[in-house]
Amino acid sequence: MFDGYDSCSEDTSSSSSSEESEEEVAPLPSNLPIIKNNGQVYTYPDGKSGMATCEMCGMVGVRDAFYSKTKRFCSVSCSRSYSSNSKKASILARLQGKPPTKKAKVLQKQPLVAKLAAYAQYQATLQNQAKTKAAAVSMEGFSWGNYINSNSFTAAPVTCFKHAPMGTCWGDISENVRVEVPNTDCSLPTKVFWIAGIVKLAGYNALLRYEGFENDPGLDFWCNVCGSDIHPVGWCAASGKPLVPPRTIQHKYTNWKAFLVKRLTGAKTLPPDFSQKVSESMQYPFKPCMRVEVVDKRHLCRTRVAVVESVIGGRLRLVYEESEDRTDDFWCHMHSPLIHHIGWSRSIGHRFKRSDITKKQDGHFDTPPHLFAKVKEVDQSGEWFKEGMKLEAIDPLNLSTICVATIRKVLADGFLMIGIDGSEAADGSDWFCYHATSPSIFPVGFCEINMIELTPPRGYTKLPFKWFDYLRETGSIAAPVKLFNKDVPNHGFRVGMKLEAVDLMEPRLICVATVTRIIHRLLRIHFDGWEEEYDQWVDCESPDLYPVGWCQLTGYQLQPPASQSSRESQSGSSKQKKKAKSQQYKGHKKMTTLQLKEELIDGEDYNFLQGASDQESNGSASFYIKQEP
Repeated sequence: MFDGYDSCSEDTSSSSSSEESEEEVAPLPSNLPIIKNNGQVYTYPDGKSGMATCEMCGMVGVRDAFYSKTKRFCSVSCSRSYSSNSKKASILARLQGKPPTKKAKVLQKQPLVAKLAAYAQYQATLQNQAKTKAAAVSMEGFSWGNYINSNSFTAAPVTCFKHAPMGTCWGDISENVRVEVPNTDCSLPTKVFWIAGIVKLAGYNALLRYEGFENDPGLDFWCNVCGSDIHPVGWCAASGKPLVPPRTIQHKYTNWKAFLVKRLTGAKTLPPDFSQKVSESMQYPFKPCMRVEVVDKRHLCRTRVAVVESVIGGRLRLVYEESEDRTDDFWCHMHSPLIHHIGWSRSIGHRFKRSDITKKQDGHFDTPPHLFAKVKEVDQSGEWFKEGMKLEAIDPLNLSTICVATIRKVLADGFLMIGIDGSEAADGSDWFCYHATSPSIFPVGFCEINMIELTPPRGYTKLPFKWFDYLRETGSIAAPVKLFNKDVPNHGFRVGMKLEAVDLMEPRLICVATVTRIIHRLLRIHFDGWEEEYDQWVDCESPDLYPVGWCQLTGYQLQPPASQSSRESQSGSSKQKKKAKSQQYKGHKKMTTLQLKEELIDGEDYNFLQGASDQESNGSASFYIKQEP
């Protein structure tokens, strides 16, 4: 048990002197206990006995085991490395107009190219620091931890997102799991650690409390569980890092070893290979310069060739191949149903815009077909969808609505071209492609049964809208209910859960969002701070939904909740674009389920639909199970 929180090694090998300046190591604070491998707790009443910190690597250890006369280094290699680095630092000092140290005088005979190289490295370091600072400032106004704490929100668990890092191997990470994290309540000049317990989980983020604080939340802090500063208990022992109790509570116990033994006995911690699993789950097969076929964002009815420009957390920035300035781009996840391998469009009969580029550009290559998301195989030989059949579908140009729609063309491999009734262009340029198993298409009557507002065809005057009358007037038939996707996974989402979600109308943006409604596998996503007209219907397994903390983990920019002023200034053209659709009459929900059953569908199909009507709260897999008479 004690091995779980050993700190650093007490190597007592012979010491060696090293060339060093006359400055002494800064004295460490007095009476601060540090847990060592032999189980004793050392204190150091002065700066020249007890513990010392290596000035090269930051290692904390027993002072008598350190090297050089002034005990400044933990090993010969650190002593020599420090001497070498001091020479490089002197070059920078000279270039900045500062007088060189005594140790730097030997560099006066070095060629100018070496000095320039050192200075270039120095400038690059400054630039990286500036970028890191700028990224921190951009999110300074929003903190997931404060947002959740101040409003008592709940976040969707990582296990709800199978496509996200660790989504399939999150394991038993839960409250009361113990971890080793940096101790920020400490005045030591080097980085030290202490054990903390998880108080609350919110996606990847955990609210942690240092051991010894009991019920005192005074120093609680949020940390990304998949970050580089969180480790399983025992990591410090294996890495030679010291465990130091926080300064605020160091007076509470005289025997910290006994305290930790008691607290950690029987406690859970992260798996020892947790960081390796995190790293592996963040390796993505898509690489820059890969070519794909992707939907044409200006003409949804066709696809175009695009090239992967960058990959962030599995999200792809695709640049259309004909874009000379590389600004005509499209963002989507690598598992998105909107991207396909080269040749996909021809193989199923989908429209395709041929590129004016006659040959591949240097370095570009076709993405292997096996990397794309697989669709479920279907049997089209028997009863199948036919052109002209009616259904209900999420409008890809206004994702807050489910509309009356028509199958316009049946493609190969189960794909369908669908148009929104009353809004179609004469040339079919606004048709869109859904697979027969897509969770974005529904049988006639789905909205009525589940009390969702159905958007009737634009210009349709016989209101309230009734499917039976509409089918009779148009001479159409409804697509058979049994052909639609019947699978409803036990997804784990609940109403009110927080998450990070792509704004699919502006897919480069990922925003703070909330699940406001659940209809089986269909989620209503609300973007915090925005009006409900910007809500979007999204499938529970959509790769455009992410756990809280995903943006921080992957380095993607998160859009915080919009304030009133930002809503007015940022909505711009997208709001005007949606205004035209929002002005159309969406109909009233006046037809009863009994009328729908009698007028439109037979009893078996009605049971198929109605079996889903009361599952909003739990996402149960009982939806679409045929009820026996």
